[in-house]
Amino acid sequence: MTPGYRIVARQPGGPDQIEQVALDRLACGAGEVLVRTTAIGVNFIDTYHRSGLYPMPAPIALGMEAAGVVEAVGAGVEGVAPGDRVAVLADSPGTYATALVVRPERLVKLPDAVTDDVAAAALLKGLTAWMLAEPCGKVAAGQTVLVHSAAGGVGMLLVQWLKALGARVIAHAGNSPKADRARALGADEALSGPFDGLAADVRALTDGKGVSVVFDGVGAASWAASKAATARCGLVVTYGNASGPVPPFSPLELNRAGSLFVTRPKLYDYIAEPGALQAAAARLFGLIADGTLTVDIGQRFALAEVAAAHRALEARQTTGSTILIP
Repeated sequence: MTPGYRIVARQPGGPDQIEQVALDRLACGAGEVLVRTTAIGVNFIDTYHRSGLYPMPAPIALGMEAAGVVEAVGAGVEGVAPGDRVAVLADSPGTYATALVVRPERLVKLPDAVTDDVAAAALLKGLTAWMLAEPCGKVAAGQTVLVHSAAGGVGMLLVQWLKALGARVIAHAGNSPKADRARALGADEALSGPFDGLAADVRALTDGKGVSVVFDGVGAASWAASKAATARCGLVVTYGNASGPVPPFSPLELNRAGSLFVTRPKLYDYIAEPGALQAAAARLFGLIADGTLTVDIGQRFALAEVAAAHRALEARQTTGSTILIP
C-alpha cells in the first residue's frame, strides 16, 4: 500500500485542533487484519472525543467506524481474506485513517446489496438504532414513542426501525424541513420548533397520556421536555449530548414526573458477547437490503476536510449521515 495518513486532534478543543499525521504502521501481525478504508462514518461521539467531553489522551485519535477492503491478514486469522469487503466498528477511536489494523472480531463482512458508503454511513448509527428500539427500549407494536433529532443520522434510521416494529412514532426536529423529512420516512406525526411547548404538543396527540418511550439524543436542552412528554411509568432513553450533557437530577424528580424510568445506554454493552456485533449487524444489513431501512447520506467530505465536517455537524447543519472519503 502507498503511505497513508490518519486524522488526530492535537489536544482537546475545537475543529481547529484537527491535523493529519503520517501512518507509522501499514502491516498486520498475528491475529490482525489490515484494511484499506474506502469510506468512513462521522458521528457525534467523534466530536465528544475531540472536544474533551469524553476525555482521551492527546494526540486524540478520532473515528469509530469505516468500510473498506481487506489488504492482508496475519497468522491465525480465519473467516476473512484479502479482497473481502468489510465494515469496521472500532473498540477505541482511530478510524479516521486511510488504512486500519484491527482484530477480526471488530469486522463485519458486507453483503453485496450494501455498498461501502452505506455501510460506513449506517453501521454505528444503525446498530445504535437497533439497540435503542429493540434490546434497550423493547418497543412493541401499538406503543407510541417520541424521537428527538428525527432528521439526524440515528434519528432517521430509528424512525424507520420503530415503524417496522409497529409503533406509532412522533418525531421532533429543529425545523419544518427536517420534520417533513422524518414524516417522509414514516413518522406518524412530525413536530418542529423549540422544546418549550413540545410536551404539551405530545400530550395533545396522545389524549393527555404522553408516550411510552422517549428517545433523546439531544441532552441538556431537551431533558425537561422529555420527562414532561413521557407517560406514567414510561421510559426516557437519553443516549446523546448534542446540546450538552443532561444536568444532575434527583431520583425524586422521576417519582414526581410519573414514576419514570431513565437509562443512559452504551451500544458496546449490548454487543459485548462474542458474535453479538456480527449478529446485530446482520439484522441491520438485512433490513437495509430488503428496503425496510433507507440510509440517507446527506453529506460527503474528503477525509482531509474533517474539520469542516465537524463544524457542520456541531452547527446542526447536516441531515442524515455524514461520511468521509479517503
